Amino acid sequence: MKKVKITVMKIGCYKDLMEQYENPIPHTCDMQLGQEFIANGWEKPENFCDSAWDTISPFVMTLAHGGENFYDGWMKNPKSAMISCNDGFRPVSFLLEVIEE
Repeated sequence: MKKVKITVMKIGCYKDLMEQYENPIPHTCDMQLGQEFIANGWEKPENFCDSAWDTISPFVMTLAHGGENFYDGWMKNPKSAMISCNDGFRPVSFLLEVIEE
């Protein structure tokens, strides 16, 4: 099984939606721009957001098992994917890349 590098590429913040729809919460996302994680198959990297992992893990698992070319040529690098977490108020975009060893 291959390892997959997960890089935080972009962090969104929709204050207008938060003000209108979100209940105040004491703790939000800890992700930092440029932060990197290494996934070893289905194992969630340490300190990685549980909710984000629920969203990206099927893609990580597919890449780890040699899958590629999601959605018929969507990515320039077929052994990668750009996936965002499911937080509609502060989405985080992750670049997933197979580590070739």
